[in-house]
Amino acid sequence: MTSNLPCCNDHLMNLSRRHFLGMSALGLGSIALAAGGLDARASSPNLIQPATFPNFPAKAKRVVYLFQSGGPSHLETFDPKPALNQHHGEPLPDSVRRGQRLTGMSGNQSILPLAGSFTKFQQHGNSRAWISDLLPHTAKIADDLCIIRSMHTEAINHDPAITFFCTGHQLAGRPSMGAWLSYGLGSANANLPAFIVLVSKDAPRDQPLYARLWGSGFLPSEHQGVQFRAGKEPVLYLTNPEGVSPHTRRGMLDALAKLNADQAKSTLDPEVAARMEQAEMAFRMQTSVPEATDTSGESAETFDLYGPSSRTPGTYAANCILARRLLERGVRFVQLFHQGWDQHGSLPSGITNQCAQTDQASAALVTDLKRRGLLDDTLVVWGGEFGRTAYCQGRMTPNDYGRDHHPRCFSIWMAGGGVKPGTTLGRTDDFGYNIEESPVHVHDLHATMLHLLGIDHERLTYRFQGRDFRLTDVAGKLVKEVLA
Repeated sequence: MTSNLPCCNDHLMNLSRRHFLGMSALGLGSIALAAGGLDARASSPNLIQPATFPNFPAKAKRVVYLFQSGGPSHLETFDPKPALNQHHGEPLPDSVRRGQRLTGMSGNQSILPLAGSFTKFQQHGNSRAWISDLLPHTAKIADDLCIIRSMHTEAINHDPAITFFCTGHQLAGRPSMGAWLSYGLGSANANLPAFIVLVSKDAPRDQPLYARLWGSGFLPSEHQGVQFRAGKEPVLYLTNPEGVSPHTRRGMLDALAKLNADQAKSTLDPEVAARMEQAEMAFRMQTSVPEATDTSGESAETFDLYGPSSRTPGTYAANCILARRLLERGVRFVQLFHQGWDQHGSLPSGITNQCAQTDQASAALVTDLKRRGLLDDTLVVWGGEFGRTAYCQGRMTPNDYGRDHHPRCFSIWMAGGGVKPGTTLGRTDDFGYNIEESPVHVHDLHATMLHLLGIDHERLTYRFQGRDFRLTDVAGKLVKEVLA
């Protein structure tokens, strides 16, 4: 696919007239170009000046994405279904399933028994939003939330589904959300990466996470996410080795920069420039990262707000505090990953534990951003890669059951950053199996997120292997109903 939309090919953008004439094999065409005094940019019909971002006034300046890896059940969190409880144990009607695809884990079941939710729901706030009793802290911020009950995706298994949410494509290799934002908007702090990733150390390791979920794909590598870890060394290999002083490291980088500059002139490889930028960023981060990750100055009241585990580095709650600190310092995109939501069995105990680990800190982050005057221009997103089935996977007992993967409909929420607060969008059927109103696809979510950041999703493109790629691929529409 090619288009007339603004795009960028860094390799061609770096071509000088001398390189173009010296390395071209166009024969007489080269002589004609030289005689005409044309430069490389004017001679390339496919080369278009990159778009200027943001394209229009942005509502959000930064994003924090609280990714709940594994697929939280919408039926136990934000989408109550009394009819499901009334028909508990009965087979899933064919009229509801409509021949839709099932996973291999439940596709061989002769009967798909409906499973009512074990938890209760209440309406909260002036918005009267329905929220599960498992999320009492989230219920307190109901009027700050925009709950979307009608998310859907084509991906039915974890790896392609998570990859889809993080990169806009089910197959690995595309740039991640944060990488696209780094490429389009850059960073507001030259001493910290534009895109930082935090992974909870207190979460079950049920589904693996891969660094490619926050990778740069075919974008220049300086746009990839940088994972911060708990402990004395938040970023691996950032500190100087024993016996190497900052002055010595500076001299090494200067010498390396000269060698890289020579290579860049001869090869015009944009990755050489990316390596130079990453080396300089690492040097600056030696000072900025310890300061940003040091939470010892946070008040006791702040730790109490986020919960008891917030004092333990690397926990979900501690990472929420760290995310707020990074956002305050101009980091463009912070993504937290919390695993453990894949409850194929023991759903009542499993999701109760997951909510207990994440509920207070998620709500506290919204509250903390709001009281510091940051919520209005910070977009907060909470959700996983798909939902869970209305039927039980495997054997169901009175006090124990599980749910399989369900991509047809599920719930997420957003807050701040130009999102309409106190709103619930979308409706599912009586069994929480199909969408009946206002469907929102993954591409639609990405398009809306970019819009809130002042970016037309169709204009943020990158030329790779002869095609203009974008986060929303060839789809995506703005979800106007969630805009304030």
